[in-house]
Amino acid sequence: MEVLNGTISSFFVFKVFGRRENSGLVPWETRRSLAEASGDNSTLILAAKRTHRKDPNDGFNYYTGGWNISNSHYWASVSYTAVPLFVIGAIWFVVFGLCLCFICLCYCCCRREPYGYSRFAYALALILLVLFTIAAIIGCVVLYTGQGKFHGSTTSTLEYVVNQAEQTSEGLKNVSEYLSAAKGIGIASTFLPANVQTNIDHAETKINSSATTLHTKTQKNSKDIQDLLDAVRLALIVLAAVMLLLAFLGFLFSILGLQCLVYFLVIIGWILVTGTFILCGIFLLLHNVVADTCVSMDEWVQNPTAHTALDDILPCVDNATAQETLLRTKDVTYQLVTVVNTVITNVSNLNFAPNFAPLYFNQSGPLVPALCNPFNADLTDRQCSAGEVDLNNASQVWTNYVCQVSASGVCITPGRLTPSQYNQMTAAVNVSYGLYHYGPFLVDLEDCTFVRQTFTVISDDHCPDLRKYSQWIYVGLVMVSVAVMMSLIFWVIYARERRHRVYTKKHTPRNYGGPYDDKAP
Repeated sequence: MEVLNGTISSFFVFKVFGRRENSGLVPWETRRSLAEASGDNSTLILAAKRTHRKDPNDGFNYYTGGWNISNSHYWASVSYTAVPLFVIGAIWFVVFGLCLCFICLCYCCCRREPYGYSRFAYALALILLVLFTIAAIIGCVVLYTGQGKFHGSTTSTLEYVVNQAEQTSEGLKNVSEYLSAAKGIGIASTFLPANVQTNIDHAETKINSSATTLHTKTQKNSKDIQDLLDAVRLALIVLAAVMLLLAFLGFLFSILGLQCLVYFLVIIGWILVTGTFILCGIFLLLHNVVADTCVSMDEWVQNPTAHTALDDILPCVDNATAQETLLRTKDVTYQLVTVVNTVITNVSNLNFAPNFAPLYFNQSGPLVPALCNPFNADLTDRQCSAGEVDLNNASQVWTNYVCQVSASGVCITPGRLTPSQYNQMTAAVNVSYGLYHYGPFLVDLEDCTFVRQTFTVISDDHCPDLRKYSQWIYVGLVMVSVAVMMSLIFWVIYARERRHRVYTKKHTPRNYGGPYDDKAP
């Protein structure tokens, strides 16, 4: 079974089962039919409003299938939201590349001495260069902060999902251990029937297989996702640092008039800005998928009986394993309690003659109360009768009926249970209580209650941060892209104006007292 496959967009991979109806299990299809018969919606389109986007794979008609990560049209429609940024990146790469080629061509083939310069253009270029450099720095700060917050939020969500999966695996293993222990329990040479022990063996095999698969897949997928998150974080940190360094060095070299270095940084920046616009589109897509997924989980939790796109990708536990495990735990609990009560009724509470050894061990005193069986013979729930002790306190109550024994195992004080019998009965009670205690856990696995609870926590506690910080990254990337893009343009403009200013200063007589007598920076 696959768990955590695509966790930022999905986080669990489960399959939905039916729910319990008396002692039986209602399959999912029957459950949905009952919902339809009662007037409930049989189909629910998840996040219908959020996913109402144009689909380029369907003639740019609006996509109406809702959140469905197994539908190519969903991915096409959500990817289309990032197309403007991809187009901007492509236009920037082509147009600015042509401009650079034109500038190089003019500089090499049509070189001429600069003439004149505008003080207003010079000052405006300098002011805008400063402003866009500051904007680039702010964008880098937003990007760096956003990636840190996003990484922390995604890691926290992943850890929660892994913890839930590990608890499920651990619960299955505990059930398997209780079932295994039940096979070895014998009271006064009375054991579980052979057919029950065979059924336990079959159930154990399936349980252990499911638990091992769940644990293995969880560990593998969580490691893969964590490695991806770490790689994304490293890439964003490097990008923020490089863009910050690029903006600072470009501004510094422009002010100092180091034109060769400026044009070298312009070429580097031209490529980096193109890549940053592509990253902007990717993170806008990611932001939309995260938001769609969070809305979908919330709607699925609120409409558990509706058929949704989650049905095919949310297996809880293997259906056969869940049903058989639940039935086996009930059956074994019923059989163990029956064995205990058989010994109490037919051995401990009867007064045998001394020649009836080993049934005779000089039992005497008040009768031992029977153990309350939580199930009837058909495995439906049963209420305790008067005088019975339940699984919670049976061990404590029975201590009052234990006698002291001689070396031959015969009671020498009043009592109807030998220490050996008491220990065997207590072991049976402990196993029965454990299996009965894990009944609700197995029901939760069976009807996806635990998935619903997990989704509720993710939707309420994790989704707000995931949506907010993925938007921070997207906004930071946009700020950096635009600011550095404009900085590149004004590096070229300012370098040109500064070169013209220096040339004009050198070739303008000082006695003119013109406006170019001020000293170039």
